[in-house]
Amino acid sequence: MAKRGPLTIHGERPVFGNPWLLAVDYHVSTPAGRQFTYTIVHFRKWATGVVPLHDDGTVTLVGQHRFALDLYSWEIPEGGADEGEEPIDAAKRELAEEAGLAGADWREILQMHLSNSVTDEHAFVYLATGLTAAEAHPDDTEDLAVKRVPFAEALEMVEAGQITDAITVAALLKVWRMAAKGELPGPLNDLLAPKR
Repeated sequence: MAKRGPLTIHGERPVFGNPWLLAVDYHVSTPAGRQFTYTIVHFRKWATGVVPLHDDGTVTLVGQHRFALDLYSWEIPEGGADEGEEPIDAAKRELAEEAGLAGADWREILQMHLSNSVTDEHAFVYLATGLTAAEAHPDDTEDLAVKRVPFAEALEMVEAGQITDAITVAALLKVWRMAAKGELPGPLNDLLAPKR
């Protein structure tokens, strides 16, 4: 029988699926013999996000209504990597599609597991610098707003609870920490580093 960590898997049954996700019930038991069903939501695409950081220390955010929460959300450009697509290629595509930008320099800054008690969703987050204009062409299901704000303002939006998207919160805090450690390119460290 297959095992996952301390749990023994006695069987599995898909209970729902669509092009984006698959929910599977696993019949499992603990080492002590307790049996129960563990449902996992498998995401068919890797999540991607990109912090578009301009040379002047501003960052581009994308606003949209999130149907699942029925809330308006300001975020970094995000999307999903199709099967066989490298996450960085998906991030580059999303940056162009959603924000109308292309980056000359790319760097992976985070990998994250989102809601890891019930899903296997895996996110790859990048920093893009050396930004230039590209043709924006958002998905026809999206009604996006794009704004460019000082990085400090984006951090204030996180602190005030105006940005709650997990990938965006983690990515902005990571970039802020990178600036404090002098890990950003050129003068961006001084522009973004926390003032003492």
